[in-house]
Amino acid sequence: MGVTPARARELIDRFSDRRVLVLGDVMLDHYIWGEASRISPEAPVPVVGVSRESSRLGGAANVAHNVRTLGGRPSLLAVIGDDPAGELLRAELTARDIAPDQLVIDPQRPTIKKTRIIARSQQIVRIDRERAGDVDGSVFDQLSQRIADALAQCEAIVISDYGKGVISGPLLARWLPAFVSSGLPVCVDPKETHFHSYRGVTVLTPNVSEASFAAGRRIRDEATLEAVGRELVARLEAQALLITRGEAGMSLFPRTGARIDIPAVGRDVYDVTGAGDTVVATLALGLAAGGTLAEATWLANHAAGRAIRELGTAAVTRQEIWTSLNHEPHS
Repeated sequence: MGVTPARARELIDRFSDRRVLVLGDVMLDHYIWGEASRISPEAPVPVVGVSRESSRLGGAANVAHNVRTLGGRPSLLAVIGDDPAGELLRAELTARDIAPDQLVIDPQRPTIKKTRIIARSQQIVRIDRERAGDVDGSVFDQLSQRIADALAQCEAIVISDYGKGVISGPLLARWLPAFVSSGLPVCVDPKETHFHSYRGVTVLTPNVSEASFAAGRRIRDEATLEAVGRELVARLEAQALLITRGEAGMSLFPRTGARIDIPAVGRDVYDVTGAGDTVVATLALGLAAGGTLAEATWLANHAAGRAIRELGTAAVTRQEIWTSLNHEPHS
């Protein structure tokens, strides 16, 4: 299974200007870089001498970033706070040619910010600033209006559910039927909380842990992988379930037909942070471009193989996918 070079080029070229609605939890990934050369006399922890700081787009914002670097046009629908982190996130989006004007500001909710302290290319600790809880009231109404406007113009839909409150039971009850009945590809990167609410979507992309939790049994070998995949795709009435398996690659379970296993192409695994964002963004573009689920999955696997070679969240380009396909076309 795979795609010929000519077909891959055709699909990748068709990514250009495809309009993708990206709905979910955005966050600012903040990095503090330095060196750890000694242990603190106050506690058994390393002392990090800071050399620099940087920020990247995380969560659904990283999905939108991947859509954009792959040539698509994302409409990012999410909620941020009225705070410096929210301003910085908006500035990061603007710098990457992603319009921030559809973000809803909630003065009562801080912008999600995850600070990672990195020393010698190793994460020492992560500090999270957030307030989880379902979006409601006027913020919910504003978000719904933006969804209605974007839905009328998009060619694919991504739900990026990090379980922080933008994706809620009421929001899915109101909008998921419209997404499914639109006839557009609906790609979901799910969290456990709402897993079984995503009935009828095109494809869900859980990792092994998320799929195991949703099925109520641990994936531990080929037999349990097959059983869990088949059970979930049937229960959810989805067109397919794509279980991402880290260094073991991916397994695609179509509603009908045999399971398709795709080996990982990344040889140098540096950091899997945000790899799921790259996968779901590439899937959505591949389907919007007219590819089959198998073809879109093949491209997404190569995109993920490039993303995991970077420390922290990363956005992949069309050229990087093409280069990966040329280097490892039959992986």
